[in-house]
Amino acid sequence: MELQDKKYRILDIFFRLLKGEFVSVRQLADEYSVSGKTVSRDINEIRAYLSENEYRNGNAQIEYSHREKAYYLSMDDFLSSKELLVLIEILISSRALPKNSMEEIIDKLEGFTLTKDKKLIQDLILKEKHHYKPVGNDCKNIIDNIWSVSRAIQNQQVITISYYKMDRTIINRKVRPLSIVFSDYYFYLIASHKVGEEYVNRFYRIDRITDIIKHKENFSVEYSERLDEGKLKNEIQYMWPGRNMDILFEFSGPSVQAVLDKIPQSEIVKRDGNKYTIKAKVYGDGIKMFLLSQGSWVKVLEPVELGEKMKSEIAKMAKLYD
Repeated sequence: MELQDKKYRILDIFFRLLKGEFVSVRQLADEYSVSGKTVSRDINEIRAYLSENEYRNGNAQIEYSHREKAYYLSMDDFLSSKELLVLIEILISSRALPKNSMEEIIDKLEGFTLTKDKKLIQDLILKEKHHYKPVGNDCKNIIDNIWSVSRAIQNQQVITISYYKMDRTIINRKVRPLSIVFSDYYFYLIASHKVGEEYVNRFYRIDRITDIIKHKENFSVEYSERLDEGKLKNEIQYMWPGRNMDILFEFSGPSVQAVLDKIPQSEIVKRDGNKYTIKAKVYGDGIKMFLLSQGSWVKVLEPVELGEKMKSEIAKMAKLYD
């Protein structure tokens, strides 16, 4: 029984350390009804194990905090409190998850925060959590959807999705799932479906997928035809389909860097005072939406077709105010 108690005690102390807690010899001795020397021996056994297995545990070490008068676990490969705070802030700002899912994930992340930093992080994000407004969605559980689709992508398995279109009609479409990307509040499934004799790629917001049926049918994609998600993310705006384009436009707004950040595949080719000429590689019709959002700061130079579409849209907008 004593051996069993010792095993339990050591595992419990180790688990507390992994959770980022400070462990006090005196407090643990009172809690376990053992001597302080016994707890110290337990901690030394954990320390010895970590030392002997340093190569596999990310240089984890048990260290002593004189301020807290307690021991804590230090790991090179473990997320620090400041890194966890950054992840939590990004998660909240994304607005991509329902509030309950977001709070569950944040609670788990906070569980790995050092005890001394927990209150700081909780205070910093308190108001943001309270006022959190997720984007609307139609699915039962977006995290389950993402995982289910991810497995289908990995297995190259054909699926049928029930999907709400923008006009709120529901379609059932048999597709080949290719990739998942995140952009502007939403997770998207990039999938191909057959149109005539060819397969074309389309974007589907995962939060609008209400049902997923997996078929006993697999597909293969040639290596040269595989989707490059990183390249696509650098060229696309607002996840609108279309074609690849090289564009040239003038920008005279206050923050040219914000434009360059929005279009990663872009560069300044000329500057005349506060006017910049920018060259960019883009994909899809979303670029028109972005450039229109910049108002009179933007003038499209090339291609002429895009410039004409801009003028047409601007004329339609002007009529609304006649």
